Amino acid sequence: MKVTVVIDNYVPISASRPFLGEHGFSLLLETSGHKILMDTGQSGAVIHNLSLLGVHPDQLDAIVLSHGHYDHAGGLEYILEHRSKPIPVYAHPNIFKERFSVAGGHKHEIGISCIKEKLTTWGAEWHFSDKPLEICEQLVFGGQIPRKTSYEVGDTKLITTIDKCMDCQDELEDDSSLYYITASGLVVISGCAHSGMINIIEYGLAITQMTHLRGWIGGMHLGPVAAEQRNKSLEAIKNFAPDFVAASHCTGFAMMAELQHTFGKQFIHCCVSQVIHID
Repeated sequence: MKVTVVIDNYVPISASRPFLGEHGFSLLLETSGHKILMDTGQSGAVIHNLSLLGVHPDQLDAIVLSHGHYDHAGGLEYILEHRSKPIPVYAHPNIFKERFSVAGGHKHEIGISCIKEKLTTWGAEWHFSDKPLEICEQLVFGGQIPRKTSYEVGDTKLITTIDKCMDCQDELEDDSSLYYITASGLVVISGCAHSGMINIIEYGLAITQMTHLRGWIGGMHLGPVAAEQRNKSLEAIKNFAPDFVAASHCTGFAMMAELQHTFGKQFIHCCVSQVIHID
């Protein structure tokens, strides 16, 4: 499998083409003769960057949305607008649930701005599942991630609107990941890891019946969480002894530095245009 970072917060100074960066995330996965886009960033930047990679939206075989935040799903409408045919879109059933962040005592909407009906009209063929679902050979959509670790409580600034309160933390049931099965272990591909990276890893190993974590690709959301979660999560992933850790987006500068220190040459900072090959 070839994994290319299409959207991330940062574009490396060494980038050979004029890519755009934004607060968001998107990966192009090329495997088993398929081109699959995981997440879409927040804007039309995804179209710009795909074009620089030589990929037209019509060449995509499927889209996977890791969860319903604007910075992961906002670019979907632009992908659909540039296609001439429908496309399967895989997601959790709660992907369109309203959600907000809290800052300065105010709620800020951070859900998907474009309504489901409009996206459907534009060609989104929805495949909703809260259970594991095979996307193609060796690649599994995880569905809803069980919350088992006591310390992975998530980002307290993210709330639901169910009770219209300012302290109702959003458990983000729709947060999901992809799992790529290889002969030498499991590769976890995450959008933001709101479910907790250790919960995500352990669930992936369980549903795929794998015993070794070969690698991690994507956001870890360690920057905004409490110190206890950061410290225990870092210790736990170190104990998994992955072959590589490729972190991006919401992981946070301080955590990137910590991961670099911990994993050395096994650490990859996944900026826009980064390519990872997995045999």
